[in-house]
Amino acid sequence: MGMMKIFAGNSNQPLANDICKHLNVELGNAQVKTFSDGEIQVEIGDNVRGRDVYVIQSTSSPANHNLMELLVMVDALKRASAARINAVVPYFGYARQDRKVAPRAPITAKLVADLMSVAGIDRLLTMDLHAGQIQGFFDIPVDHLYAAPVMLDEIRRQGFGDLIVVSPDAGGTERARAFAKRLNAGLAIIDKRRSGPNVSEVMHIIGDVEGKNCVIIDDMIDTAGTLCAAANALQQQGAADVYACATHAVLSGPALQRISDSALKKVFITDTIPTQNKLDQCDTLTSLSVSHLLAEAIRRTHNAESVSSLFV
Repeated sequence: MGMMKIFAGNSNQPLANDICKHLNVELGNAQVKTFSDGEIQVEIGDNVRGRDVYVIQSTSSPANHNLMELLVMVDALKRASAARINAVVPYFGYARQDRKVAPRAPITAKLVADLMSVAGIDRLLTMDLHAGQIQGFFDIPVDHLYAAPVMLDEIRRQGFGDLIVVSPDAGGTERARAFAKRLNAGLAIIDKRRSGPNVSEVMHIIGDVEGKNCVIIDDMIDTAGTLCAAANALQQQGAADVYACATHAVLSGPALQRISDSALKKVFITDTIPTQNKLDQCDTLTSLSVSHLLAEAIRRTHNAESVSSLFV
């Protein structure tokens, strides 16, 4: 594809390579290293003057390091006279800090948005933001993609009978309802109350799940406390089998052990965050690729075509 260059930081090289394969282009030459004191060093080895440049970098763990890699790469490209710099951030870190939840608390998602804009990003391409309103934190165009088409295809391929889609909390009801509508399935909602950060307690289930195959839909799995408590509650209410789909597999702390010990039969995740080592540790996890969705969005953006059909 003429006049386009794609570069990647170190956060998710496998996804970047897959995206380049779909676009039939070579990944650009960028050396992203770390000095012994932790400072990040970037050297762009290709000519980008006047080019449309895409930088692929999830701000996943280690979030601060990967975010800084992105910012330094963008600065290097801006100073190398790139015509337009597009950040492809499949997983947008700090998205859960999108509002003040206590006095004197920061809104860190807005801070990160400002950092990206000031660094020189002209457009952001991201996927399944934890809160859709984060798009409004940016003063640049934001293309917000969804992994739903990939998830829906896999659920249909699995051929679950007597299917009911479950939201693990009230906040995810809209997402679960959209899945249920496209799958012509029922809908259930789990009412929970948090007693502290990363701690949740399932209260009761709204909807009839007895004898049904349940698929829990969420945007991310962090410590898996909410997900596993929801799966166990569904099983206690007589659900046949319990599955889960989540776009971002953060999988921190005791997540893998919790999933292995839970009632979950299979958990479908995507490759917005690299998880190969975690897939090897937990047979319950199955990874689905979103590289073709991101590649198509990049292609359409580069050719000034509409990407709205990708917003399922």
